[in-house]
Amino acid sequence: MVVITADRNRLGSGVVANRNGEILTAAHVVSGAGTIRVTFADGTETTATVASSDEASDIATLIPGDLPETLVPATLGGAVEVGGPVVAIGNPLGLAASASAGVVSGLDRRADTADGTFAGLIQFDAAVNPGSSGGPLLNAGGLVVGIVVSIADPGKDRAFAGIGFAVPIGTALGGDGPGPQI
Repeated sequence: MVVITADRNRLGSGVVANRNGEILTAAHVVSGAGTIRVTFADGTETTATVASSDEASDIATLIPGDLPETLVPATLGGAVEVGGPVVAIGNPLGLAASASAGVVSGLDRRADTADGTFAGLIQFDAAVNPGSSGGPLLNAGGLVVGIVVSIADPGKDRAFAGIGFAVPIGTALGGDGPGPQI
């Protein structure tokens, strides 16, 4: 997991997707940002550039300027099913490297957000808040099955209401459309 700071005031999360250090995150975290900084789990801090961004799926790929001495990419892929356990890892409200557990509540969901309407999402109930966007959603085997992009926000107060959404990893990798190719 990496912490992403865009223009000093936007926080998000990301996950190292391959040995080259490419990072998957939510596009809205880095959209329009002049400066993007990433902090790896070992504390290595560096700037990053957007390599690709797909606003339709809310997924972006970042290229970090420097890499930590030891880089361990996540294992991507795996299945999810309704009722299956998941863990969301991220930077909610600036609390780095936080994990919350829950279950998959639904598949192929649609979410209306400030950044657009997204479809084909994984719905889950693990707690996520602002700063969690872009972080990995893991299945019980520790495989990245999605990238967290949104919360249900009926009160429009940016507070977790018990429903989070993630882009399935196949879509995030461009398997179901024009998303970034890793």
